[in-house]
Amino acid sequence: MPEYHGAAMSRRRLLRAASGAAAGAPLLQLAAQPAQAPASGTVNRNSAPSDLRITDMRACTVAANYDYPIIRIDTNQGIYGLGEVFAAGVAGSALMLKPHIVGQNPLEIERVLRGIRNSAGQNFWNTGYGAIDLALHDIAGKAFGVPAWQLIGPKLRDRIVLYCDTTGHPDPKVYGQRMLSRKKQGFQFFKMDLYTSLVRNRPGAVMPSGAATQKGLEYLCEYIAGARDAIGKETPLAADHFGNLTVKDSIRYARAFEPYNLAWAEDFIPECWLNWRGFKEIRENTTTPILTGEQAFGLEEGFRDLIDNHAVDLIHPDYVASGGMREIKRIHDYAAVRGIQTVIHQPGSPIGALAMAHVACTLSGFVACEFHAGDMPWWQDLVKGKKPIIRDGHIDVPAGPGLGVELNDDVVKEHLRFPQYFEPTPQFDFPVTSGFQRRWSGPWPHYDEEGKWCNCVTY
Repeated sequence: MPEYHGAAMSRRRLLRAASGAAAGAPLLQLAAQPAQAPASGTVNRNSAPSDLRITDMRACTVAANYDYPIIRIDTNQGIYGLGEVFAAGVAGSALMLKPHIVGQNPLEIERVLRGIRNSAGQNFWNTGYGAIDLALHDIAGKAFGVPAWQLIGPKLRDRIVLYCDTTGHPDPKVYGQRMLSRKKQGFQFFKMDLYTSLVRNRPGAVMPSGAATQKGLEYLCEYIAGARDAIGKETPLAADHFGNLTVKDSIRYARAFEPYNLAWAEDFIPECWLNWRGFKEIRENTTTPILTGEQAFGLEEGFRDLIDNHAVDLIHPDYVASGGMREIKRIHDYAAVRGIQTVIHQPGSPIGALAMAHVACTLSGFVACEFHAGDMPWWQDLVKGKKPIIRDGHIDVPAGPGLGVELNDDVVKEHLRFPQYFEPTPQFDFPVTSGFQRRWSGPWPHYDEEGKWCNCVTY
């Protein structure tokens, strides 16, 4: 039989098995349904959770400080869920997983995620898994009429603190003014991008390797001093983006920062999930707190060695790159019992920010969650609901069902990177990734062990 026919029939078998339909049920029944109109923010009182099925996944991309690739997962009962691929990523990271989740019950979150976990990976390349995690929690909360945090754990706080990221400038005074402007916006926790390249044009400041000399470190510390003058000496302040340094260079940087009482120094060396020994050596040679983790996926795959070996003072899982809401909860819980606190990396849209509020409110060892859109006046206008989203540097944990967020269609459409707004995605109806999979029971078209073509089960 032609390969395409076999793929199509496998998909039909998948949908029949997932929906519990009889063998003679109409093929591709779920996938053939039109996309459901987005439900309102209230729970669907007519929903039948055991019969809920995923019917489609669509996307749009907002052009902001970064691109915000937003996905929408539709169901056969009019309930939909919103998620978000990593900021500056592409929606295809999630859309390619569409044929692997269509037909499944979105309330079986663990089962759905287990089936696509192999699609995730380290760094920011494969964040569709995390985006789907967010959307599934949105759907489940709406179906059950509860906020998403109730699907994860008990709420320990009603609002979460944000740390506001601040982009750099070669003039320390201008940099200080940028920090001050964020303080005037009400933020109480800050992070500064302290690129070594800020001082590259100063004589004798940067070595050929790209690391700062001792004189260069003195220049970099002028930026920290300027930030301290703007926001106060006791206000929490972290620093990031030093460049790709060696372990020994990182120790020099960390020691130079010690007088400034940083909340942490972030991501000194690359690929944290591979080099926990390097981070441990840095940590053991400075009093500056050390943090990493935004590019690491999964507790077992990316964080366990860092935590077990106390290689860092704080971990920094990303809102989708590290696996989404459920995985961040797992990572945190494992770290918390070992005395390591959690900071959340989140440079995305209000969808990501509010999703992380649901997670963070359940974390006993939570410190702060990132906000990276301090210069975007229309950031919060992308969604409807209670405003302002951020008050005094905090986000109130949403009380509505699911993530408690609904897109403001008009504003989103004004800022699209591409003209498509949740258009059909037939190009992703059939698998474009992964190999042979036997995740679903039931017959499928193939040649059996005797070389006969059949629509049958072979063991």
